[in-house]
Amino acid sequence: MTSHEVLTQRAAAFLAMHQPGNPVILPTVWDVWSAKLAVAAGFKALTIGSKPVAESMGKSDGEGMTFRDVLARVRQITDAVDVPVSVDLESGYNETPVRLIEGLLEAGGIGLNIEDTVHSQEKRLRSTAEHAEFVAALRDAAEVDGTHVVINARTDLFMRKDGDDADRIDRVIARLNACADAGADVLYPVGRHDAATLTALAAGLKKPVNALSAPDSDDPATFTQAGIARVSFGPLFQVALAKQAGEILGRWA
Repeated sequence: MTSHEVLTQRAAAFLAMHQPGNPVILPTVWDVWSAKLAVAAGFKALTIGSKPVAESMGKSDGEGMTFRDVLARVRQITDAVDVPVSVDLESGYNETPVRLIEGLLEAGGIGLNIEDTVHSQEKRLRSTAEHAEFVAALRDAAEVDGTHVVINARTDLFMRKDGDDADRIDRVIARLNACADAGADVLYPVGRHDAATLTALAAGLKKPVNALSAPDSDDPATFTQAGIARVSFGPLFQVALAKQAGEILGRWA
């Protein structure tokens, strides 16, 4: 089987894992050690988080790394584990959609997150139409390659507290549904949400929903009951491990 065929099969298998009410759990990893740790624990797919990777390199999140930095780390991880790997590509590192897809696949990734905060342009927020257009361009680039890259369209409206609280959920739903129409497979209203908000988002969004979880404190049943299809940990897995490591080391300090 060629490497292209392997990636195509992994992408299809990864997409099939997204089942509302039976979410795929994706430990967010940042290096070979954390990836192997998660696979050994039984997880069938992984996501690579920008902030944990940046922390491991001594660089800043928000595209303090280069796209080349990210791809080098992705290749290390995909060479070390035999599971589908999705990658947080932030807002795209000022690269074209074609280059993002090419680089991702060359490094062995089969899925990506793309957010609407443009770090290279003073962290402005893409408009709804602009973000959807970027998603559509990513989808077109992936279709040319022939691999159905799993696109996870993210919005930062909750984290940025953009606009009024009263209609923020409605605006998030409208923004992400535009991305769904443009070709996104998964929709990510990033932030820590209560059960009622998760349920409203899952009901209002057209595609499977990705939720953020604190792995050391959240109840997995919350996400199942809300109809979530994908749970990832963002930087919170690394934070939880750092806390435990600090307690261990504190005994000896």
